Amino acid sequence: MNPRIFRENDVRGRADVELDDATVDALGEALGQRAAALSDAPRAVVGRDGRLHSPRLAATLIAALRRRCEVIDLGVAPTPLVSFACQRLAAPVAVMVTGSHNPPEDNGFKISVGGDSLHGAAIAALRDDVAALAAAGAAPAPPRLHAVHERALEDDYLRAALAALRPGPRRLRVVVDGGNGAGGPLAVRLLRALGFEVTPLYCEIDGRFPHHHPDPTIEENLRDLADAVVATGAELGIGLDGDGDRIGVVDARRRVVWGDQLLILLGRALLEERPRARLLAEVKCSQATFEALRAAGGEIEMWKVGHSLLKARMRETGALLAGEMSGHFFFADRWLGFDDGLYAGARLLELLSRGEETLSDLVDRLPETFNTPELRRPCADARKASVVADVAGALRGHPDVRAVIEIDGVRASFDGGWALLRASTTQPLVVLRYEADSPARLAEIRALMDDLVEPKLAAPRSDAPADPGAQPPLTPRG
Repeated sequence: MNPRIFRENDVRGRADVELDDATVDALGEALGQRAAALSDAPRAVVGRDGRLHSPRLAATLIAALRRRCEVIDLGVAPTPLVSFACQRLAAPVAVMVTGSHNPPEDNGFKISVGGDSLHGAAIAALRDDVAALAAAGAAPAPPRLHAVHERALEDDYLRAALAALRPGPRRLRVVVDGGNGAGGPLAVRLLRALGFEVTPLYCEIDGRFPHHHPDPTIEENLRDLADAVVATGAELGIGLDGDGDRIGVVDARRRVVWGDQLLILLGRALLEERPRARLLAEVKCSQATFEALRAAGGEIEMWKVGHSLLKARMRETGALLAGEMSGHFFFADRWLGFDDGLYAGARLLELLSRGEETLSDLVDRLPETFNTPELRRPCADARKASVVADVAGALRGHPDVRAVIEIDGVRASFDGGWALLRASTTQPLVVLRYEADSPARLAEIRALMDDLVEPKLAAPRSDAPADPGAQPPLTPRG
């Protein structure tokens, strides 16, 4: 067993290499033991995405779980439906078999135990248990296996979501790009049930992802969606990732509305109903996001990246909304506190339906900033932490740095801007992002950071443009 498949927020690796049947069997045994320890009538909920290896992984996992607990098999389902089922059925264990936005050859498991998404120390403890079980070999078969029940909860989810949504009188046209992932069909049903005119794009589930990679944080992956928005005269387009817990959005002028910008729009709408509400935004978000939501009366906190970490912090603080640059949005206001791209898209349409301004109108009035996209640089998993720590040490003593925040990685504030360096929790990468109040200041901050970061990275630059003398494009926003 490769211990590196156990990451900060989930289990993830090459499906046909690292997620072999023996490892998955041991994982199912360990989770079954946890379910049995939490309930006299233990139960586990399992769903899977449309990847070609997900049926094998789900079947192996379910077979192991049945030695210890009853299993509710949701079949192919988006992650939000698994999260919904976990709460609705009061299941002590829930598992989503998914590679999320990773390449088609990858897969993994998002796991909830006792209502908490496993992360950090809990994932490490699970890793140690799985390693011990895998080393011991297959568990003996019990006298009888617990039952497995196939359940379809899409209608239950739709009824609950529709009861929680309050659209206004305006109905608009939207394109939904499912990315051939697990969330497209249910998203189309939800938005149509709300009365919106929906054009589906790539909503047929296909684990090969034949049209584009299912990661809506990459602008290239939203190109077909933007084309469809223009071709159909829609007001906006919503793109989903492979398991439906994240969204990407484009407006009628083909502009990407990034996660921190969406958080401003969604947060302002929430604050109109819930003044002084607590909100969370992760460390990659624009400074403009924090300033705009404070100006709207919200109490907003900067927190760590990761769906498990944000959900845990929401429960600790009573926050009603959290958001990430990656398009994860978590509503505890009128919803259930988990990341749900389908519901987040519906809340966006809800706020638009209540007024006459289009999404493009609202984007026009967002604060203007100059920033880079996320710059993802190859870095071996074993080296990521040391690279970040070395750069953080250099920044703490740098004369141009006004403040250093080390909630997650290192975020340094300068006069007129900021810079972030953090280790990815899902891939062998470090992530950088820079923002400033002018293009010139942005270039200065980037140059300063390059001088600190580049010597620490042995891998070639993955974000460099084809022309070695050119600068990567800015993303002016607002």
